[in-house]
Amino acid sequence: MAVCFQSPLNPTPLVSSNIQTNVNPNKNPFLLSISSPSSSTFKCRFSLQTITTTEPEPVYTSVKSFAPATVANLGPGFDFLGAAVNGLGDTVSLRVDPSVRPGDISIAEITGSDVKLTDDPHFNCAGIAAYATMRLLGIRSVGLSMSLDKGLPLGSGLGSSAASAAAAAVAVNELFGGKLSLKDLVLAGLDSEAKVSGYHADNIAPAIMGGFVLIGNYEPLELKPLTFPENKDLFFVLVSPEFEAPTMKMRATLPTEIGMPHHVWNASQAALLVAAILEGDVQGLGKALSNDKIVEPKRAPLIPGMEAVKKAAILAGAFGCTISGAGPTAVAITDDEQKGREIGERMVEAFLKEGNLRSVATVKELDRVGARLVATIPRL
Repeated sequence: MAVCFQSPLNPTPLVSSNIQTNVNPNKNPFLLSISSPSSSTFKCRFSLQTITTTEPEPVYTSVKSFAPATVANLGPGFDFLGAAVNGLGDTVSLRVDPSVRPGDISIAEITGSDVKLTDDPHFNCAGIAAYATMRLLGIRSVGLSMSLDKGLPLGSGLGSSAASAAAAAVAVNELFGGKLSLKDLVLAGLDSEAKVSGYHADNIAPAIMGGFVLIGNYEPLELKPLTFPENKDLFFVLVSPEFEAPTMKMRATLPTEIGMPHHVWNASQAALLVAAILEGDVQGLGKALSNDKIVEPKRAPLIPGMEAVKKAAILAGAFGCTISGAGPTAVAITDDEQKGREIGERMVEAFLKEGNLRSVATVKELDRVGARLVATIPRL
C-alpha cells in the first residue's frame, strides 16, 4: 500500500461583513447607518448548486488535509480582508467508509485543543463544510468517516472555525479528484461560517487560498488575492491570552452608525493597507492596520489589557498592532523574526501586568499556500 506524505509546513499547492451603507435622510447626513452581518436584516442569499455533471468516484481510500490559521480584518479591513498564517491550523483525516450511509458523514474522532466540540456533523464546522462540498460534487453513493485534529482553540481570533471548514472542504474535494475550484471551496466553507460565526469570508477565503485575500463582493462572491512580494519578509507576532472572545459576542459590540469622518478615515487606511501589501511595504502595512477608528475602539476595551499590549508592541519596535479577527489574540507586524520574539515578550508582559491574563506569543510567517493535502492513500 503506497502512502504519500508531506509536512504542512512545506506544502504542495492545490490545483484545482457584508456592510451595507446608506445615508439616512431623517438623521444627520454625515452619519452612515450600517446593517451588520449579525443583525436580523442580513440574510445569506446563496444556495450551493451541484457543480459536477456526473457523480465522481473517489480516487483515494483516505486523505489528510491541513488548513492554516488566519488573521482577519487587519484593522480597517473589517469583514473584507484577511491573511493566512503559516504553521498553525487544523487537520482533517477523511476516508471512504462502507459502514456510513451513502451521502452521509460520520465524525469518528475529535482531538486537540477543543475536544468538547460536538461530533454531530450537522453542527460541527468541519462537518457542515464537508456536506456542502459533497452537495457541490453531487456525492450520493459514498459514505465518509472524518477525524478532526484541532490545532486552534475556539474564540481565539485566529479563524478556528474557518480552518476546520477549509480543511474539510479540501479533503472531500481531493478525495474525489479535485473537481472544484478554489472559489467553490470558499463557498462551501462560507456555508459553514454562516451557520457558526457569521456570513463573512475574510477567514475562510485566505484559509483556503493562502496569502492575503480581499473580498470584493458577496453577491456574487468576488475574491481578489493580493500578492505580497516573495522577496519581502513579513512576520506576524501573535499573542493569545487565556481569554475567550466569541465572534458573535464581539460583533454585537459594533456600532450601528458611524460618522462620515470615521468612514472616510477607515476607507483611506484600508486603501493604504492594500497598497502596502502589494508593494511589500511592511512598515506601511503595520501603520495602516493600527489605524482603525471604527471596530477596534469598540472591541479593545472588552479584552483586558489590550490597549496596553498594543502600546507595548509599538514601543518594542513593531510596525503596527491590532486585534486579530474578533480577538482576543493581538497581532503585531514586523519584518524581522528575532525582533518579533522580543516584541512578543513585551506583549505577554503587558497582558499579564495590565490585564491580569497569562498569554502565549508565537512568531509566524505569511502562509502563501492555504489549505492542502498532506497525506493520501490511493485506492487499490
